[in-house]
Amino acid sequence: MTSRATRFPSAETLAAQLPTDFALGVATSAFQIEGATREGGRGASTWDVFTHQPGRIRGGATADVAADHIHRLGDDLDLVRDLGADAYRFSISWPRVQPGGSGRLNERGIAFYDQLLDRLLADGISPMATLFHWDTPLELPGGWRSRDTARRLGELAFLLGERFGDRVDRWVTVNEPATVMLNGYALGIHAPGETLLFDALPVAHNLLLGHAYALEGLRGADVRGGVGITNVHTPTTPATSSDEDTAFAWLFDVLHNRIFADPVLLGHYPEPLDDFASVLKPLIEVDSRDLALISQPIDFYGLNYYFPTRIAAGAGRAVSPDGDSEAMASLPFHLAPWPEFATTGFGWPVAPEFLETTLAELAQRYGAALPPVFITEGGASFPESLVLDERSGERVVADPRRIDYLARHLEAALTATAPGGVAESVDLRGYFVWTLLDNFEWAAGYSQRFGLVHVDFATQERTPKDSFRWMQALAGDRRR
Repeated sequence: MTSRATRFPSAETLAAQLPTDFALGVATSAFQIEGATREGGRGASTWDVFTHQPGRIRGGATADVAADHIHRLGDDLDLVRDLGADAYRFSISWPRVQPGGSGRLNERGIAFYDQLLDRLLADGISPMATLFHWDTPLELPGGWRSRDTARRLGELAFLLGERFGDRVDRWVTVNEPATVMLNGYALGIHAPGETLLFDALPVAHNLLLGHAYALEGLRGADVRGGVGITNVHTPTTPATSSDEDTAFAWLFDVLHNRIFADPVLLGHYPEPLDDFASVLKPLIEVDSRDLALISQPIDFYGLNYYFPTRIAAGAGRAVSPDGDSEAMASLPFHLAPWPEFATTGFGWPVAPEFLETTLAELAQRYGAALPPVFITEGGASFPESLVLDERSGERVVADPRRIDYLARHLEAALTATAPGGVAESVDLRGYFVWTLLDNFEWAAGYSQRFGLVHVDFATQERTPKDSFRWMQALAGDRRR
């Protein structure tokens, strides 16, 4: 498959394709933007410890201040309003609202999210709240290696459902459990930095139990909004037609995509190929009662899509799309390059046609079991510069590649799910751009800018980029 020449539809053309009830949104996460890690009664998370360990984060960066969102909430929500977004996806910091991960809620932390929700609703913006976006409280023994952490998330969900359930339109229980397991527990790139490789598979099951207990907790609190989970999908292909490449591409697809979607939507883990039965044994032998919990009906399915993956047999470079990992050199396969595609600042292939593939795979694999779908994250980082426009005297950021990325991916999603499209049976309800603000990008620190708004991390000054203006125009055109 070769990449199309760069071209993208105008905001006006895209707006005409949007269904009337389609949500155009923007997404953020608490740890990446909030800062104030030692203020307001907030407890510590595994990420706080991880970022302060030498060599973990590019440039030695931490999220202690990040984008200082805690102190600039009003200004940042002004940006969401001015963007014309229909919906705003944010996450609730577990250590901020419940230091230690159990017990009573921290009222100072709750007050922040009370203010956020009230302001969104006053501006006519639909709130989508994520319960767990990776900031595990430090005090929870074993983190996600323990199923007790899943129960704690369920308890938190009930408490937050009681507090916010009348104001949140949609709840995401867990964000990208695949990334937590793979980067945090298998490869050591993310917190808590463990390198368990295939022994990390029980973490996947515990994260799905966390989803299940959170779902029960929210519904037990009688929240009015719908509840779902967000999984990140990467369509996976073998580098060659060899049996080895094909087998390992199947394995990677299972590890990254299917072990997180199949139990939720089908009620079971994938049946392993004979060659990989021993690898997947921890998931084959799970209790059927756990699977019944995990497969409780959800109201929507959240899809994060960024890039496809090509797999080749044999050891390769000890690097993943998210950072360096010496553990990767121990794997029997590696990630092969995509020379035919342009790449983002992260080196990710820009391939909107594979978003169509992802939606088609969801339709084919899950059929009638697939609930309405929201693309809960899509975006890209690119090198860019803040410059002074001599004519206007204003600070500007030209980011045409981000506009191209967003326009072509949104077009791909709409085309795939339109009548006659490759995924026409998928009920696509919205697209959330990642992200509102330049932020702390996990192991990459502040080296990768995904925001529609440029943040000067020395002064915290916000400057809307050209992509912000493009989305503003898209939102305006669809309302005409």
